[in-house]
Amino acid sequence: MPSPRSAPGSLDDTYMLRHLSVLARPDDVSIVRQSCPGSFNSGRQVEMAAPAERCRSGAGGFSGCLRTVKPWWRLALLLFSVSSLPAASALVEGLYCGTEVCYDVLGVTREAAKVEIARAYRQLARRYHPDRFRPGEPGSEGETYESAHKKFLLIATAYETLKDEDTRRDYDYMLDHPEEYYQHYYTYYRRQLTPKVDVRIVILVTICAISIFQYYSWHSSYNEAINYLVTVPKYRIQAMEIAKQQGLLNRTKEKGKNRRSKDEIREQEEEVIRDIIKNKIDIKGGYQKPNLSDILLCQIVLFPYYLTNYVTWYIAWIYRFTICREEYGEEEKFYIIRRNMKMSQSQFDSLDENTRQSFLEKQLWIKENYEVYRKEQEEEMKVKMATDPRMKRYRRWMKNEGPGRLTFVDD
Repeated sequence: MPSPRSAPGSLDDTYMLRHLSVLARPDDVSIVRQSCPGSFNSGRQVEMAAPAERCRSGAGGFSGCLRTVKPWWRLALLLFSVSSLPAASALVEGLYCGTEVCYDVLGVTREAAKVEIARAYRQLARRYHPDRFRPGEPGSEGETYESAHKKFLLIATAYETLKDEDTRRDYDYMLDHPEEYYQHYYTYYRRQLTPKVDVRIVILVTICAISIFQYYSWHSSYNEAINYLVTVPKYRIQAMEIAKQQGLLNRTKEKGKNRRSKDEIREQEEEVIRDIIKNKIDIKGGYQKPNLSDILLCQIVLFPYYLTNYVTWYIAWIYRFTICREEYGEEEKFYIIRRNMKMSQSQFDSLDENTRQSFLEKQLWIKENYEVYRKEQEEEMKVKMATDPRMKRYRRWMKNEGPGRLTFVDD
């Protein structure tokens, strides 16, 4: 059963008002004035601090009032939260010596020279090295093999940190600026993950490896092409005729111990034919004979030379044919024709001499003549495709079936 409430203006109300005025400090929040009808005398003003709080319901007292809660407890909670935040510390686990100071690990000051750091490291290393540690020795009381091993690793880490000038400078900066967490992590791991070998050496070794693989690949492709040409009757017969003319296949009668077997004679003939095909046939394109000047390493080394030659040639071309208005020679005409046809030098050289002479007769170095020639070639190709039986079958297949149509064959 609820206890009876005191009448307005009673001693209980006066005691409660004093209690609330003591708890609410004037510097916590602003003072809110609120009138409470039904408490004390009507129209009496009550000073209280804080956010809204519902008054207790009931007859008399503070019934029906919307009071404000005292904010002192919120301010205290805020202060407690701020005070509980971890203070910025330069000793971060995982960086350098972890939660230990590298200078303290070696027993030196921050102003110590490299000689003092090296001397302190050698003394501690002799004491805590796993191969030389002896439990119970003076200065290592209470140490075990496991603890000595961990301490030796810590000593080695401290020495590796302080012996290098750049790493020591980064470590001193971390001690002086403990609040820059992310900068310390970035600096530490960037130095740890940076390759120790000079980048120029890595690039040179990589280029050499690529060049060796490139030359080996070209040489294998060239040998495959030669092996194929040896089996082609057309080139084989021509090579045998050249060998007979040179007297390389004239079989002399051999007697006695110097007499060779048929297999040995056949192998020698194959080698002769192979050498003739190598020397007489100029293979172009991807199966051409490998040349050292074409590999990547030589191209990079000779790049300044090639660039100088090109600039010199281009300036001479502008001066001769643009400024002085000289007529094109045969070499210049072939160059313009090749450029109009968008062919490489090896592709153009693979054309027979009659075809290249026909280009000169048609004056294809002139842009208008080349356009007419190109249209004629396109028309001839269209006529050839229209009359070619294979192209007819292909068009018929594309029209009736095509690659994207499903067909069902009745058994």
